[in-house]
Amino acid sequence: MTAVRSATPFATPFATPFATPFATPFDRRILSAVVPVLVIAASAALLRLPIAQSHARAAALLFLWVASDAMMLGLLGRTRRPGWREGIAAMASAGMAVFSLSPPPIRAALFAMPWALAVPVIAITLHGGWGLWRVAERVRHWDRHDPERWLSLLAEVFPRPLARLAVAEAGLLHLALFRWNAEPDVPPGARVFAYHRHLQPMMIAMLVLSCIEIGVTHLLVAHWNRTLALALFVISDVSLLYLIGLIKSLRLAPVLLTGEGVRVRAGILVDRTIPYAMIAGVVAHPDGDTVRAPGSWNVALLAWPNLLLRLDPPLPPRSRWRRDAVHAIALRLDEPGLFLDELRARLVTRRVTAQS
Repeated sequence: MTAVRSATPFATPFATPFATPFATPFDRRILSAVVPVLVIAASAALLRLPIAQSHARAAALLFLWVASDAMMLGLLGRTRRPGWREGIAAMASAGMAVFSLSPPPIRAALFAMPWALAVPVIAITLHGGWGLWRVAERVRHWDRHDPERWLSLLAEVFPRPLARLAVAEAGLLHLALFRWNAEPDVPPGARVFAYHRHLQPMMIAMLVLSCIEIGVTHLLVAHWNRTLALALFVISDVSLLYLIGLIKSLRLAPVLLTGEGVRVRAGILVDRTIPYAMIAGVVAHPDGDTVRAPGSWNVALLAWPNLLLRLDPPLPPRSRWRRDAVHAIALRLDEPGLFLDELRARLVTRRVTAQS
């Protein structure tokens, strides 16, 4: 089986790794990012109450104060000594939230008080102007070979997590809509082992059944509520695009044997390189207890795995919600025999080289 070269992983205009990283331990930065959003959303919901609408000016000023305070406290929770740019960005975010989430009576009362709009308007103007200037500078020094170019560009104007999400979504939609004859992502010198031949037919069947179910559901809901039917139609169409992108990524991201180790992949869902030094052994046709053990990571998706890699030392837990370290990785390949022979040969070669 020969390797096919590809310049960048999933070489799209919005190329970005879709791997599922192993999460870092929980820290206060997550709370500092989530709590302000929840506080602002709850405050915006309270503005719909009759008492808030009957005292629109007071409600508008209170909402502006709560949003600004929440964003600044969240910033201080993430960074003890924030810079002036971070402070302006936090105030600009608070102002945008107030302008966009306020109901019409509250917004009208806010606009009737120009003195109250001074701080958010100035913050939005400074943040937007500085961001656009930085965007222009990046465009002037554009590097088409930098896989992080779109992320860096959007991060000049939007928060970096939001920019990362936007780039990932755009890359997945580009994969689903356009890359029909793309070559697999295989670096030079890697040995390719496919797993899509048994997965793609099952997922295509799921796609067809989903299309039928979505069509029937849309027709039934449309007779009851056209607005809800339109919302479901948009959500279901986006979900279908994601499923198409996942199906196509199975062929574009095969499992690889590289010079460093085994690159375990499952389409856009998993991309993890396991060094040869961490592989204590490989087992064909693992039993159910081993695959379902808390320390096993099953990346075979819809099929039963036919290979299992035993790890020593283990990998850290896969997420913040899993406490067990990963002692084994279960996967299913279309040609497990060839993979076993090649991997065992490389493991033996490394051990002989290390002993000599």
